[in-house]
This record gives sequence, structure tokens and C-alpha cells, in this order.
Amino acid sequence: MILITGGAGYIGSHSAIDFIKSGYDVVILDNLSVGHIEIIERLKDFAKNEKGSFVDFIKADTRDKEALNKLFQTYKIDAVVHFAANSLVNESVISPSKYYNNNVSGSISLLDAMVENNVKKIVFSSTCATYGEPNYIPIDEFHPQKPVNPYGSTKLAIELAIKDYAKAYGLKYTIFRYFNVIGADADGVSGEWHDIETHLVPNILKADENKVFNLFGTDYDTKDGTCVRDYIDVCDLAKAHTLAYEYLRNNDSTIINLGSGEGESVKEIFSAVENVLNIKVPLKICSRREGDPAKLVANSAKAKEMLQWSAKTPLNVSIQNAANWERILKTLQQPAENKERTHI
Repeated sequence: MILITGGAGYIGSHSAIDFIKSGYDVVILDNLSVGHIEIIERLKDFAKNEKGSFVDFIKADTRDKEALNKLFQTYKIDAVVHFAANSLVNESVISPSKYYNNNVSGSISLLDAMVENNVKKIVFSSTCATYGEPNYIPIDEFHPQKPVNPYGSTKLAIELAIKDYAKAYGLKYTIFRYFNVIGADADGVSGEWHDIETHLVPNILKADENKVFNLFGTDYDTKDGTCVRDYIDVCDLAKAHTLAYEYLRNNDSTIINLGSGEGESVKEIFSAVENVLNIKVPLKICSRREGDPAKLVANSAKAKEMLQWSAKTPLNVSIQNAANWERILKTLQQPAENKERTHI
């Protein structure tokens, strides 16, 4: 049985979907500060129709040691897939205490409970933000880690803690450093649902025809002058976590970047959305934002070598799935008396 922390959130719920599809039983722990109970309900419905997998949900915080110990004593957990964290870069700068308290303290509490209950395998959701400003492109796993915001710093702190716990207590780990995640489950079980949406694609999809988007910088040394980022479909990302768990059963710990290894410019993202949805996105050309690197692209060779994994979903498919999810999300956000449990 797999424990997924933060499984009511965006990436965690998609990881749950992939584990369910692969025939695993899943327990989700989430405090619902960011995640949504409706997603849990949809995951349970999905599991009933998918190979008879079992899904249970515990509403608790990773800092609640009593709840963690009770969970580990109730269920026979073979591995933990750890997503639970706050993840807004700007908020982390304003409120670093919140990020160190939740992300780092919560992870230490989780690691302690794993050691106490003899759970030896963990897959951790880290980030390319631990690298900071890139020294070279594409970024491989040996790139220096010099985060430039508290969010990245907390993720790096957890990485270091996991490594130290592995040496001292015999844990095995896979640490994933993500790049930009987009898309939604093709069956409409889950997708992006943030109360404060900071990601480009869902913000475009949520906008009305009068919304004008700022395009920050058109004079970068890139293919079209706009920033280039490495976009990876959330379902491809989720599959990597299932493969990582299976890898850990017979192999040693490892750290892996997850990205496409290529990268799309901001202009290309706007153009792709326009082509998929047959709309025109109004743009306002603005000067560069301070701190925006021209390119952030992963070297994804290690993921292919170690896990036989690669990003496979085309950008237009990711955008279409995200657009389909936005229609479902509008239904989920209606008052309870008007809701319909909609799947596509």
C-alpha cells in the first residue's frame, strides 16, 4: 500500500490516479489547506471502477505525529510518496515562517514517523527551484543548488534531511526535481484547482475575452525573444512516481530531474492555447521581470536511463486536457445543491 501525502492536490492526485491504474492500493493524507475533498471523492469513485484498487483518506497534517503513527499502525504502508507542501514562490518570500514550518517541519515529522514504524522507501517531490539561477543549460542533477527564494530553500533542506536519514536509518529514496507542470487527467478525474492560480496555462483558460495578458520581455537570447521553460504533462510526471517506487524495490537511492528536455517559449505557449481553443489571447508587451532567467530546461537523460521514462504527451494534448478540466471545475465550484458529479 502506498501513502501519498498531499494527494488531494494537483500533482499528488494525479500520482494517485497512476498508482490506482497500476493496481496499487492507496492511502491519501492531506490537511485540505490547499487540496479539495471533491478530488478525494473523485479518486475513490475512479478506484472502484479501476481494477478494484482501494483508496482511503485521512484528513491530517504531516506535523501531527499522533495521526501519522496511527496511520502507519493501521495500514501496511510499503512506501511514502511525499507531495504535501506550500509551493507559491512569492508567498514564500513574504511568509518564510509558513514555508519552513509546514514544508520542513512537516517533512521531518513524516520522516520520524517512517523510521519509528519501519517504513523504508520514500519518493519526494522536490523542484528545479533548488538550483536557483542556472549556470548552464540544460540543467542536470549535478548543477549547483543555490535557491533564490524560501520555497526553493525549504525543498533543498528536505532533500538534505532525506539524505541524512537514509545514511542513519537505512531509508531509500528517489528525489524528483520538477520543472513546469501543465495539463490534467485525460478522463477528467482531476486537474489544476488552486485558490490562488499562478500558472500560465490555467490563467489563460480561466480568462474572459477582455483579459489582457502581460508578456514580460521579448528581447531574451532565445528562439523568439521570450523566456523558455521546460513544460511537462502532469500525467507523465505522475507515471514517473510509480516507476520510482518500483525502481526502489530493487535499486539504490537516486535523484532525478523531471522535464521534457526541450522547452517552449512564452510566445509558443500563448500560440498553442490559441490554436487548440481557436481563440485570440490579447497581449501587452512589457519589460523584463527582475530575476527571470532566459531559459530553464532540464537534462532528462537520467530519468530515461534509470526509469526508462520520458515525457510523451504533446503540448496541444496537455492544453486540451486542461481546457476540458476547466469545464468540469466550474461544475465542482457551483453551490452544492447545483452540483453534478461530472466526468468526461
